[in-house]
Amino acid sequence: MQRDARRVVVTGDGPVLVTGPVEIEMPDGATVRSDRPVTALCVCGRTRRRPFCDTSHRRRAGRARNG
Repeated sequence: MQRDARRVVVTGDGPVLVTGPVEIEMPDGATVRSDRPVTALCVCGRTRRRPFCDTSHRRRAGRARNG
């Protein structure tokens, strides 16, 4: 892997995980940055911290299993 390449992991039921610092361009053109070692980006649309995952997908999946 190249030194400046980022690793992106697409999980089955959860967020997309991006390794290393990352800048994200939002639909309105604004840029947000994360300096975390791994950043979780929401793909389910339930998060209140867009674009970052707040694990809201877990609550919904738990209801479906127990439901």
